[in-house]
This record gives sequence, C-alpha cells and structure tokens, in this order.
Amino acid sequence: MLSTHETAPDLTLPGIDPAEESIRQFSLTDALTDGPVVLVFSPFDFSPVCVDQLCTFRDMEWLTFTDGVDVWGVSPDSAHSHRRFLEEYELNFPLLSDRLGSVADRYGVLMDEFEHHPNVPKRSIVAVDGDRAVRHTWDADTQYRSPDLEEVEAAIDWYRRDDAPG
Repeated sequence: MLSTHETAPDLTLPGIDPAEESIRQFSLTDALTDGPVVLVFSPFDFSPVCVDQLCTFRDMEWLTFTDGVDVWGVSPDSAHSHRRFLEEYELNFPLLSDRLGSVADRYGVLMDEFEHHPNVPKRSIVAVDGDRAVRHTWDADTQYRSPDLEEVEAAIDWYRRDDAPG
C-alpha cells in the first residue's frame, strides 16, 4: 500500500455518478483541481460489509458539509452493477470500475484472489490532496473489517483548515 506523503498514481476509470444517467470516465488529475479525493476501495457491490461501508460514507455529515472533498468508490464490478448499487442504496458519490485491478495494483491494495475471484482490491481507503500527495491510508487486515471513519475525518481536516485544494 502507498505510504503517507507518496505521490498517488493517476487514474482514469469508467464509472457512474448518482447525478448522471450515463457512464463516463473519471480522472483523478482532473478531480484534484477542485480539492482532495478519498478513494474507497471495496471488493464487491452488494456484499454485506461493502454495503455497510459505502452507506456509512453516504451518511457522514462532516463529509456532506466539507465542500470540495470528493469520495469515489472503486471496485472490480462493472459500471452497470454500480448503477444498480447506487440506485438501491441511494449513494451520493461516484462508483468506479477497476475491472482488471490495475488501479488497485498501482495503489498496492490488490489481492491475487478473494472468495475465488481474482484481482480484487482489499477493503482500503486512500485520501489524496490536490498535489496528488497521499494524506491518509487504511487497509483492512481482514475483508470483514471496516475503517475507523474518525481517522478519515481527521486525515482530511487539513483541507477544512486550509480551505484550499493543494
């Protein structure tokens, strides 16, 4: 996994945004011009722990009131599966499709296999600032554990203090 202060690899992935009807490309470099991005890697749409984790991000008040911070979910599921997942759980952030696991691999969170599925990311979080510096990382020692979201909040608190993307 990447370490704090390392440069986050750029990424461009297809995904679905709850505010849009169509699948489009998401670019980390483009998004960082508006502020930090919190990448939430998860193994599968609709798995119980993933549902809990992503719905917790949906419900986080501090994130809702922090303008300029984007959350992106990343998993190997297709954008079509993501669309259904967004609709069912009323998620308020985009879900991106890393079908081959190339992004998870560059971020150091790719597992060779999980529950008989190859190239699945570990449940993990990477917060990236406007300069592409990693500000916070977390990964699960077991796929059934969720992160301490107070740590995530503290990790992006610098952005609220500085009120600037980079």
